[in-house]
Amino acid sequence: MPDLPFATPAFPHLHSSVRGRARLGGLRALALMLLLAPPAAADTAAVVADHARPGYQAFDDAAARLADVESCDAEKLRPVFQAAYDAWMGVEHLHLGPAEEDGRALAILFWPDPKGLGAKAQTALLTGDPAALTLDGMAQQSVAARGLSGLERLLYPAKPLAADPCPLIQITIDDMARQAEILSAGWDTFGDLLLSAGQPGNTRFLKPHEATQALFTQLATGLEFVADRRIGRPLGTFDKPRPDLAEGHASGRALANITLSLQALRGLAVSLSPKSAKTLAAFDHAIQLAQELNDPNLDAITDPQAWLKLQILQQAVRATRDAAIAEIGPALGVELGFNSQDGD
Repeated sequence: MPDLPFATPAFPHLHSSVRGRARLGGLRALALMLLLAPPAAADTAAVVADHARPGYQAFDDAAARLADVESCDAEKLRPVFQAAYDAWMGVEHLHLGPAEEDGRALAILFWPDPKGLGAKAQTALLTGDPAALTLDGMAQQSVAARGLSGLERLLYPAKPLAADPCPLIQITIDDMARQAEILSAGWDTFGDLLLSAGQPGNTRFLKPHEATQALFTQLATGLEFVADRRIGRPLGTFDKPRPDLAEGHASGRALANITLSLQALRGLAVSLSPKSAKTLAAFDHAIQLAQELNDPNLDAITDPQAWLKLQILQQAVRATRDAAIAEIGPALGVELGFNSQDGD
């Protein structure tokens, strides 16, 4: 949150020394207020100003650039698609506020999809009336058929598509760009709710620590998702690894999504509690392990040694979560709360 402008009113009829004493008294009062302020306020402000709002704006910008490409040529769209996917990884872990409303986060990225719901819904859209492919119509479609996952199937098809994909590609991109714009704008209001936690009229966060708890829960849940889903699904078992189940496998993003997620979650941790040395060291270790894998799509994990390296990374991510719970939670004076991903 930007610094508030503290203007000193002019009182020309007062002697300068009186004005000086008044200013000094005001500064002392301000200093006392800052000392007595709940620590959560500053942590929440940093997340809103330095992490969430710029992250969602970056995704909005990337989605807009994708929508500006006047072509259905996959070769032209793929680099801009990859950039939009990169940007989404910067905020994908924030499953609260605007992301919860109308399933917008899922409409941006629905994964995993073990039943193949997205592919089935897209086949029906491809073979249906192209005139029905409107923004309002897409908003009524299954979230599994929309967003980045839907575009990935269209731009990196595993087999020939049922019909000309151009109309569906264009409306899927436009739909995602609209959702990105809504999400970014929504954080103006929701960020203010976090910042005003405990103040009169704020019925979402009745106490300051509730806002901090909500953000801390995103950190722990995000790390759990990386370990259990982004790593755990392709890891499978030692006897049966499943690299084909990795997120973004069709577009070659399996390892990139793990690494970018860890980097984004580290950014959240820094905003929440910048002096949490053990947690940040654990993050750095996990990120280094991910970068050293040098296996973009995790296809090498069919080899036992590569599988073991991925499992070691999974353990490092879980250790990072444990460190955050043990260090950052007490530093903020909060425990884990409910998250919309719980029970998935």
